[in-house]
Order: sequence, then structure tokens, then C-alpha cells
Amino acid sequence: METEGMFKGEVCNRNGCDGILDEHEKEGGCSCHINPPCSYCVYDSTYCPKCDWSAEEERMETIANTPTYEYVPFKVKTFADLDRSKIDWIPESHTHFSMIKKGVFPIGTTIKNVEKEVSGTFGGRFEYFNAEKGEFKYIAYTD
Repeated sequence: METEGMFKGEVCNRNGCDGILDEHEKEGGCSCHINPPCSYCVYDSTYCPKCDWSAEEERMETIANTPTYEYVPFKVKTFADLDRSKIDWIPESHTHFSMIKKGVFPIGTTIKNVEKEVSGTFGGRFEYFNAEKGEFKYIAYTD
């Protein structure tokens, strides 16, 4: 099977067409030196005078038939979203060398187990640890 032509001077070969591809004259000029790729360079002016195939129409049809995906907005995880069945936390800004980790844990978890999960690169300290509610606030030293 012969391949379909794509450039000026090639045989079309679309649905048995034996036309020779040509190009429409483009308007304007290249501005890729300012902001590449420019519309002048991206626009494909190739066409077949025999079967009326157009490269630009084919490109636009491909774009129109490309499936779209539903936009799922980013949702910031809040304290209310934390999973109390495990050690779970959210980060908060603190200083240039530390961060706050506010979180929850299953009741009965030891302070050492929580600290293993949330400790910073250079350690840290608990600002509060409430074993009855299963909540904590830890300042992790990161730098």
C-alpha cells in the first residue's frame, strides 16, 4: 500500500486519488524569532487540487475529534479532610528553616510513633499532642 502524500509535489494517494499535492500561497511572514512557533509556520497550506483534500482541514478535524477530559479542580487538603484511621497531617508555613505539621492519629498511638512520621530532617518538637482527641501540632526543622 502506498503512503499518503504530505508535501508539495507528492502523489495524494487518498482514496485512490492520483492528484499531485500543491500549496496555497501563505500571507504574512515568519515571526518565529519573536515567539516560536508562529502561525505562519504552523499553518499547513498543502492541498490536493483533484480531490479537494486540505492538510489544514484535516488538522482541524483531528483537533475537533480529540476527546476532551472533565476538568477536576485542585482542592487544598484541610484539617477536616484528614483520615483519623491513620497518622495523617497537613503542612503549614512556619519559618525559612521549619514547617508546621498539623494532624490526626488513631487514639492509642504513641507520641514516638507519630514523631517518626512527622519529624523533619533535623528533628523537631511538638507544640501540642492531645492523646484523647487524637490531634497534634508539630514543628519540623527542615533546614
